[in-house]
Amino acid sequence: MPSIILRDKKATKSEIEKMSYEYGSYIKVVVDIEKGVLAGGGAMHYDDEQLLLESGCKQANLWGGGIDLETGEVTYDSMINIRPAQGNSKREIQAEEIKEKFKNIVETIFKE
Repeated sequence: MPSIILRDKKATKSEIEKMSYEYGSYIKVVVDIEKGVLAGGGAMHYDDEQLLLESGCKQANLWGGGIDLETGEVTYDSMINIRPAQGNSKREIQAEEIKEKFKNIVETIFKE
């Protein structure tokens, strides 16, 4: 059964297993790049995003992507990233500064 889990520090093996239920070795995540908190494990980025919003995060700080647990590759692609008002007109995070923050948080939570 898929589980969305909120983390602001290293995820446990059990949490990673729960988050990866939906897509195997790939976990969709949404990150609050200012608070350093991540929601992962939803079938859609929207599900993760909603949990973060309910937890008090601001929409402007939430960015979506994922991590492939087998390769360690962090991805930056999500429909929630389309925000022309914030200068991001594509699904992929375009600003290098935001990408770097996103990647650092994802790697902190998932990498050994």
